[in-house]
Amino acid sequence: MDYIPGDDLRHVIFEARQKHTFLPEREVLGWAEQIASALTYLHSQEPPIVHRDVKPSNLKLMPHGLIKLVDFGLVKILAPEEVTITIIQGQGTALYTPLEQYGGSDMHTDIRSDIYAFGATLYHLFTNEPPADARARFLSPESLTPIRSINSAISPRVEKAVFWAMSLHPDERPHTIDEFHKALLGYQNSPTLPIPIRRTRPQSAWDYLAHPTETALAWGATVMLLVSLLATLAR
Repeated sequence: MDYIPGDDLRHVIFEARQKHTFLPEREVLGWAEQIASALTYLHSQEPPIVHRDVKPSNLKLMPHGLIKLVDFGLVKILAPEEVTITIIQGQGTALYTPLEQYGGSDMHTDIRSDIYAFGATLYHLFTNEPPADARARFLSPESLTPIRSINSAISPRVEKAVFWAMSLHPDERPHTIDEFHKALLGYQNSPTLPIPIRRTRPQSAWDYLAHPTETALAWGATVMLLVSLLATLAR
């Protein structure tokens, strides 16, 4: 096999996190263009080839800036009549794997599975944090933190496109890599999808007003404090 010099993007993310910085949006979008080109080439073959394990550690950044997609151990060839041929058995890496891929080789996966993994990879690159896996999101949609809540420098357009690619149901994702790529660059509008908001613990007494349960507890504590104060004054 060819030797590919350079670090994988997982290492690049690690270095950025160690420095308490984020990778620039423009730079990540430049890498995304190369990744999109590689996946488009695979998906345009007859029959189409699905990588099924797109993730930062399978993307090598060469010294001159070229991105290489590696590790084709989980590749599937989509044969005619939607019969899927597994080249090597496997399911992929959980953090970047869509729900439909959890069924193993007996479950149907297609190019939209790569689109999900591509979106999840970009999420990690933009935030320095891996996304919540699809199973956790299915049970708790708010477990996926919005990108701009972590990195406000990312444009709303890009955040919207990434969340479109990471839709849990394949039918709700872009139909092609090109469609997703155009949405990232603003050449095509992404559909308006609800972006989950992770609930955080209230930071002040006023924040309790937004949460009925905490509001009741806050009022109860206030009443008990007043009763205690009045009892002290009455002595």
